[in-house]
Amino acid sequence: MIFLAIQYLLERRRQTILTLLGVFFGTVAYVAVSGFFLGFQGYMVQQLVNNQAQIHIQAREDFVTDHQLDNDFYGTKYAHIFWSSQPARAVGYLEVQDPQAWYARLASDPRVVAYAPIMSAPVIMTLASIVQSANLIGCDPELESKVISVPYFMVEGSFQDIAAGGNRIILGEELMKRLGAGMNQVINVSVGKGAPAPFRVVGHFFSGSRGLDLQAYGNLGDVQRINLTPNRVSEIGVRLKDYSQANAIATSWGKLAPELIESWDMQNLNILSVFAIQTVLRFSMIFTVLIVAGFGIYNILNMTVSQKRQDIAILRSMGYDTFDIVMLFFSQGLIVGIVGAILGLIVGYLTCLYLQSVSFMNVTPTNPTGHLHISLSYSIYIQATFMSIFSASLASILPARAAGKLTPIEVIRQGG
Repeated sequence: MIFLAIQYLLERRRQTILTLLGVFFGTVAYVAVSGFFLGFQGYMVQQLVNNQAQIHIQAREDFVTDHQLDNDFYGTKYAHIFWSSQPARAVGYLEVQDPQAWYARLASDPRVVAYAPIMSAPVIMTLASIVQSANLIGCDPELESKVISVPYFMVEGSFQDIAAGGNRIILGEELMKRLGAGMNQVINVSVGKGAPAPFRVVGHFFSGSRGLDLQAYGNLGDVQRINLTPNRVSEIGVRLKDYSQANAIATSWGKLAPELIESWDMQNLNILSVFAIQTVLRFSMIFTVLIVAGFGIYNILNMTVSQKRQDIAILRSMGYDTFDIVMLFFSQGLIVGIVGAILGLIVGYLTCLYLQSVSFMNVTPTNPTGHLHISLSYSIYIQATFMSIFSASLASILPARAAGKLTPIEVIRQGG
């Protein structure tokens, strides 16, 4: 049966090759495009996961809504209250309420790799006549190094240089350029209350992210002191053994305390929504290619059935039943799908290897080679094989069933 199927395909070589190319290019396109999109998504996720804490335990600060103060002002006297000017008021806390309880909870949780408290303060930095706003983060550098990857982006100095305190500061590359600062220069830092405090620049880092490179790091005690918030922290960053569990863990922790607890994916929903759109576009494009290939397979098998009526009649006369005839023509489509998928997987894999070697992006600390990040996940190749064989099989069903319904007497009556 397989021999006959191959023989029928070889008799119409041009059509068979063209149909095979449709499945082949569809498979190559799926492997290459999926490798590119998934590689890019994986690269972005790693940047989000490594450049920030995977779970943020933050001081909660909410704003009142339109009718939240109705009862406070008017009680239940009026059924409907309308505000000519919407009330504006922040409700919540400026710091984590019980950090010691969180430290004990995190230290005993086996899912937690490390945690680091920080005090974040918006500041005004002044160097000579240059004034620049920035976000100053006070931290314990030893703990912070276990939570985020910023310490590994140091260009000058060491992240541990701020451990001793004494008003030492580390600047991001972009912030350093805007201030025109250099190593060991003194800049004045003001939080808007009290006199500005002088800080000495002991290092700078470059991450390649403009937002991150506009930040500055100092010792936790120094930032608490100039912010007039001694022994307080505004956030606790957490790193997990498995970052994919961050959302579920953050949700469960949110029921334990009044703090606002968010995972890395909660804070980057806009980026993850782009990934979802990319996935839809990827499947839509490949589905279109495979539909074209499927029509090619349907067309060649339909023509083969029409031209092989006499052969079908002879086979039925020799004792081949309906199932045998169906399998004969169904096998042709299946062979085209399998061969096209195998060749497409090989060429697609080689294409991905080539794309990995080509430089398309600037060299940064997060991408030291400048090459594209292409995923070689085995799931891509399994999906490509399934889609190719499925489209070929689906396109073969109707012609195969039509061939199986033919009987010798029908062929004679139709002039076969």
